[in-house]
Amino acid sequence: SSSRSENATISDAIQSEHGISLSVWTTTPWTMPANLAVAVNPDLEYSVVKVLSKQGEEKSGQREWLVVAQGLVENVAQKMERKLEIVTTVKGSELVGLEYMHPVRRDVLCRVVVGGDYITTESGTGLVHTAPGHGQEDYIVGMREGLGMISPVDDAGKFTSEAADGSLEGLPVLTTGNEACIKMLQENGRLLLEEPYSHKYPYDWRTKKPTIFRSTEQWFASVEGFRDSALDQITNGVSWVPASGEKRIYNMVSGRADWCISRQRVWGVPIPVFYDAETKESIMDDEIIRAVQALFLEKGSNAWFELEADEILPEKYRGRGLVKGTDTMDVWFDSGCSWAAVAAAREELAYPVDIYLEGSDQHRGWFQSSLLTSVAVKGQAPYKQVVTHGFVLDEKGLKMSKSIGNVIDPKKVIEGGPNQKIDPPYGADVLRLWVASVDYSGDVLVGPNILKQVADTYRKLRNTVRYLIGNIHDFDFETNGVSYEQLPSLDKYILNSLRRLADEVEASYESYTFLRVYQSLQRFAIIDLSNFYLDIAKDRLYICATNDIRRRSCQTVLYWLLRDMTTLMAPILPHMAEDIWQNIPEGVKGSQSGSVFEQGWISQSLPYREPIPEDVESNWTLIRSARDVVNRCFELARTEKTIGASLDAKVRIYSPNASMLTALSQLESGTLGSSTAVDALSTVFIASEVQIVSSKEEIEAYAHTLTENSDADANTKGMMVGVDRADGLKCERCWCYDTSVGSVDQHPSLCARCGSAV
Repeated sequence: SSSRSENATISDAIQSEHGISLSVWTTTPWTMPANLAVAVNPDLEYSVVKVLSKQGEEKSGQREWLVVAQGLVENVAQKMERKLEIVTTVKGSELVGLEYMHPVRRDVLCRVVVGGDYITTESGTGLVHTAPGHGQEDYIVGMREGLGMISPVDDAGKFTSEAADGSLEGLPVLTTGNEACIKMLQENGRLLLEEPYSHKYPYDWRTKKPTIFRSTEQWFASVEGFRDSALDQITNGVSWVPASGEKRIYNMVSGRADWCISRQRVWGVPIPVFYDAETKESIMDDEIIRAVQALFLEKGSNAWFELEADEILPEKYRGRGLVKGTDTMDVWFDSGCSWAAVAAAREELAYPVDIYLEGSDQHRGWFQSSLLTSVAVKGQAPYKQVVTHGFVLDEKGLKMSKSIGNVIDPKKVIEGGPNQKIDPPYGADVLRLWVASVDYSGDVLVGPNILKQVADTYRKLRNTVRYLIGNIHDFDFETNGVSYEQLPSLDKYILNSLRRLADEVEASYESYTFLRVYQSLQRFAIIDLSNFYLDIAKDRLYICATNDIRRRSCQTVLYWLLRDMTTLMAPILPHMAEDIWQNIPEGVKGSQSGSVFEQGWISQSLPYREPIPEDVESNWTLIRSARDVVNRCFELARTEKTIGASLDAKVRIYSPNASMLTALSQLESGTLGSSTAVDALSTVFIASEVQIVSSKEEIEAYAHTLTENSDADANTKGMMVGVDRADGLKCERCWCYDTSVGSVDQHPSLCARCGSAV
């Protein structure tokens, strides 16, 4: 046949007086007694070489012909300090099926088989010693090729009588046993070369001693019967947060082998199996399992270890000399059954549960074991949602370690350390706020500097709320509240922003995106309230008469801001939310009492839950952009000492943008001291006078000018702002400058609006 002609050189060598040997390389000589095959890469080229002296002469006393991967011939020759003459070269696939004499066992033939892509020409010889009883890759090859299984090592790590026909029995495999294997190879003329070699090797992390791999008899749960159902549940039955978790666990389940559910430990839940003392046959059926279940329910699982076999077995099995199994259940099987032992077993709980929450390492642990047990028994996933998080590292991104001294103790964060200047007591809410401030889908950082930043944000939120409480001290919603229809456009706009905030935060809570909750609350409190609305509101809160509708309308807005913001932050900042609620004036609470957590979520039926018209909202967005440009011009005037506070100024604005002009024209022009309008330019820009002008020359007439040339916002590009010192005298009450100061006879030092207020 063609295969015979292709293998002619090898066949001739085998049948010749020379003999031919397969060269293998191993770092674990002690596994040689368990050898059952030599694996090759079918796609690699292999050379049959003649072993010569360095000078090229034939050398007796060596294996005369060897098989080596072609790409490693030179490397092997250098190590052997011999010349290797290539006789012929063949594909690895042509070696498959050849038989060889076992190197340490008498009269045993083994064969060459196809290995995996782990066989390369990077090192060694390109032929791999294969012992299915001592390695995962070898085990896979052995199962595929039907090689059987030899693992002649006992629980103490010593050779059994199976090893090398009993000649190694009792020797520890890693010490004297390893040396004995090398000596045996040498005596049999099978050792080409021995050399020291530094390489990675698995060590036991507790004892710091090297480990060995060996196959043992175990109990397995086959996943083949329900793998497709499990994959369907992953895709269609569960919501994964973050979404990447779905692909991660899908790949793990689709590619996983059968589940080894037994362990050899002195503690744990026993596997309820009995064995025939003589034949070692396993005996386990429904009747035995029910008997063990009843026993465990009454006395706990330790009864298995405390009672004799006949005290546990149903009557028909007694007196047969059966012995208890000593294997315990994999702890992941234990925890993976919690949906049945806890959720399905308790009346107050439900199956499937709403959510499983754990670290991202649990895709191969608890999440997967729970899924597999539930799908196997019930046909569905035990959870509706799975949320995973990363791990906590220090500020430098290092794993926390007591030896390094970088561990952050949550108790110290909450209560403070011995030196509270160095480790201040932040309280539980700051720690909770930190959790909300990080993207938990990956690893997160924490440390003193990060906590300080979070504490600053916490204080800003608290100060914002304190301002709200302080300015509704005399407000009763039932008596003083202003209807939504009567509110100025500014107030409707900020309530619309509150509506957007509530929708964002609620959606973020629903999707467990707490970072977005943190960002939304922080942005709203600082940018929308402190820097904008509350900055503007001071004038009418402090200057208007007590019952002036301008003041009461603002207090109405503060009322809704306070209630809704307290509700929105409560899940993350429960202590602060409760503190706020207990300090809210009775007129704001109305008839509601008890805890903030008894008040319910934000009602959808409130009048401001309806969005304002889009054009109104976009106008206010433009006005705020213009306000930023005006504020920058104020800074120029302050630098030159023309003004101190913005109320010292008069402002002119020119814009070439039609949309911007439309937005600004919605607000009343003129002076602050003569106006009673909330929706006025002077109110919004907090200046004594603001005018919109139609020419650049009118801007240039003022002491300080600023032209916006940035392309960042097309609506403000080309805008010009002029700032100069305001006309008139300073009102002693509101501090605005106005020509109306002195026009009120009874109050000559006040502007017109303050005169009417007092």
